Amino acid sequence: MEVIDRGTVCPLPGAPLVVGVGAGRGVSVGEVIGLVETVLAEAGLSPGGVAELATVEAKAGEAGLLTAAERLGVPLCGYPAAALAAVEVPNPSAAPLAAVGTAGVAEAAALLAAGPGGELLVAKRKSAPHGRPAMATCAVARRPAAVKSGQEGQRRPAVDRPDAGQ
Repeated sequence: MEVIDRGTVCPLPGAPLVVGVGAGRGVSVGEVIGLVETVLAEAGLSPGGVAELATVEAKAGEAGLLTAAERLGVPLCGYPAAALAAVEVPNPSAAPLAAVGTAGVAEAAALLAAGPGGELLVAKRKSAPHGRPAMATCAVARRPAAVKSGQEGQRRPAVDRPDAGQ
């Protein structure tokens, strides 16, 4: 799998959360950050536990997403639409299917980035801008607990996996 890392400094390897984000063209950083912070707070999750923002490759160059990732101090990783389309999501939508070729961006990106055994903690939520249509969605997934190498059948941190970054 090809991952485009466009963020700033990578978080600590143990950060367990991945925030999947979907965005319309020209989404503002304020709308993205506001949504992410609200969703994390309402779920009782710390922004310090976020390892990355994940999205579809076609949106990985959006200034609002890039700046949001920078402000959160995490990378923005873009995943191919075909890879996201292969992920079963609880809330598929025709809008991203028509726009980028996958029925889910936020949930699919969060689950894909969380890896095998990842768990969706917060289903897709839309931003609620004042008097405008929502331009952002986000979902939160938790990566399985990283374990010490040598424990069979359990996932190791991505930095130790031979397939990391493929």
